[in-house]
Amino acid sequence: MTVETCQKDDPGPVASVRAELPWWRDPKLHHLNFCLISLTLFSSSNGFDGSLVNGLQSLDSWLEFMQMPSSTWLGFINAIYAAGAIFSSMAAGWACNQFGRKPTIWMGVLILAVGSLLGAFAPNDTVFIVSRVLIGLGSGCVSVPGPLLLGEIAYPAHRSVTSALFMVGYYGGSVVASWVTFATRTYSSSWSWRLPTLLQILLPVAAIPGFIMTPESPRWLIGTGRVEEAREKLALLHAGGDITAPLITSEVTEIHAAITAEKEASSSSSYMDMVKTPGNRHRLLITVTLGIFAQWSGNGVVSYYLALVLDSVGISKTKDQLLISACLQIWNLIFAAVGATLVERAGRRALFLTSAGIMLVGYITITGLSGSFATTGSVPIGTAVIPFIFIFFAGYDIALSPLLTAYPCEIWPFALRSRGLSVVWISTTCALIFNTFVNPIALDAIGWKYYFVFVAVLACYAFTSYFFYPETKGYSLEHMALIFDGEAAAVGRNHDKLEIKDQMEGDAVEIERV
Repeated sequence: MTVETCQKDDPGPVASVRAELPWWRDPKLHHLNFCLISLTLFSSSNGFDGSLVNGLQSLDSWLEFMQMPSSTWLGFINAIYAAGAIFSSMAAGWACNQFGRKPTIWMGVLILAVGSLLGAFAPNDTVFIVSRVLIGLGSGCVSVPGPLLLGEIAYPAHRSVTSALFMVGYYGGSVVASWVTFATRTYSSSWSWRLPTLLQILLPVAAIPGFIMTPESPRWLIGTGRVEEAREKLALLHAGGDITAPLITSEVTEIHAAITAEKEASSSSSYMDMVKTPGNRHRLLITVTLGIFAQWSGNGVVSYYLALVLDSVGISKTKDQLLISACLQIWNLIFAAVGATLVERAGRRALFLTSAGIMLVGYITITGLSGSFATTGSVPIGTAVIPFIFIFFAGYDIALSPLLTAYPCEIWPFALRSRGLSVVWISTTCALIFNTFVNPIALDAIGWKYYFVFVAVLACYAFTSYFFYPETKGYSLEHMALIFDGEAAAVGRNHDKLEIKDQMEGDAVEIERV
């Protein structure tokens, strides 16, 4: 895969960098790529949780341990995780700017480890609930700085695809959880659910060796005045350690100029700054709606309550439910990876609109088949729901999985980037809390008729993405302001960039204008 950045009116010099070799053959990028792959594993805890709770609902031993949860109690078990994630996402947005990306992730990994151990060895349902709070807290601490760090250290020509791959790790966690639960279903002891619960920390722990080798974000270092340290980190990641490489000088110059211009334009980086300008309000609209659509598009019903959905169409055997869930997670992993690789070739808008169309057709069909089964009780009609669940998730995976974090990360300026990612996770988890409380109650009360709500939401998703989600293909992080803040912002940054270039230790790198 040779990634080439598309040309725009003024995407910036770094954005025009072309990869001369495929990323897996360039020896200068081996260290960087190992770090990037490791960082994608930090999204696994969220995916693991959704698949885990879904699988546990098919295990009699867990149902008995949790006192046969249903309706409100089942919703609370799921929602308490999201409550912890909301709090930690807000705190992580502040901590990322204050202490750096890496210390925040380390804190999240520690909390995840404690939560997983507590849940696996919980003596009663109360302790299990506490463990879910801790796991939610830990997940928020890694979900905000993880994609930030990944996008900010990525090789310029690979940045868009690399950022989109972060959420592919989500389905890595889902695959592990679903197949482990399928394998332990025959255990006669409580380890049928304790072992899957314990393994929630598996992939984050597997990421630690690569994370140790990952440097702090060069953009954060430049933002705190440590320019030469940032130059060394960029050289290590992008140029085999050569701090005199033209690419490194160009990157440092462009990042320094952008951050300096942001500081001159605004002396603060609070959440209130997100509504002060028309460009930021547009960014905020995208961020909030994207987080909501990621949970209210109907996927929440299947992600956390697939067992209830399958029960409603006559598929009630534990083995069948767990096998369908496990296969669905592999399907999700494949299509999320496909979507991530297409973000630069197809563009963000094309993926969003294609996603909305596929999901809408799939969910309308699922609704119709479920209603027909409820009326006729026909087994073939009930079974026909399964392939359309897979079709629906193919649509979800190609856009809402890879772009949930990648799109907000690239549209917000550096000073507000961590806040923007916090907002998308807060929006997502608030929608998740609503879903996890309401979904089991609604499914129990009105069954398949509840699906009409998500058909309406999917129509709103198509409308919103068409009119409000601009194409960002081909722009560097430092030149995204051209889209949201207009030509004046871009011109101002270019002027600052040229001034800084002349002051940089006599470097003779000409900033190319594309």
